[in-house]
Amino acid sequence: MEIFKTFTLESAHRLPAVPEGHKCRQLHGHSFRIEIHVRGPVDEQLGWVQDFADVSAAFRPLFDRLDHRYLNEIEGLENPTSENLARYIWRALKPHLPGLAQVVIHETCTAGCRYTGD
Repeated sequence: MEIFKTFTLESAHRLPAVPEGHKCRQLHGHSFRIEIHVRGPVDEQLGWVQDFADVSAAFRPLFDRLDHRYLNEIEGLENPTSENLARYIWRALKPHLPGLAQVVIHETCTAGCRYTGD
């Protein structure tokens, strides 16, 4: 069984590795929608995979670090593509959520990525 919890971040970034003239090289912002998926068996007594409150508590430090921030200034996110953001979140959450199955980043309403670990 897999559960997920969704969070929203408002963050600015620029992509320094794209060619000159690419629109994403300029400073801009996104309302990132982030899904944290946890997979595991349903606990017979509790009836759930994991308490959603545990997922929220694990994500809280990341939310505080990323929301309303300039992502390029965060160590490890100097090139803050959606793909790199997903890996950054995965690496921070995995020790706290052993059942972490995937991190989904919605950069816009129509574009994003899904990371399932290395």
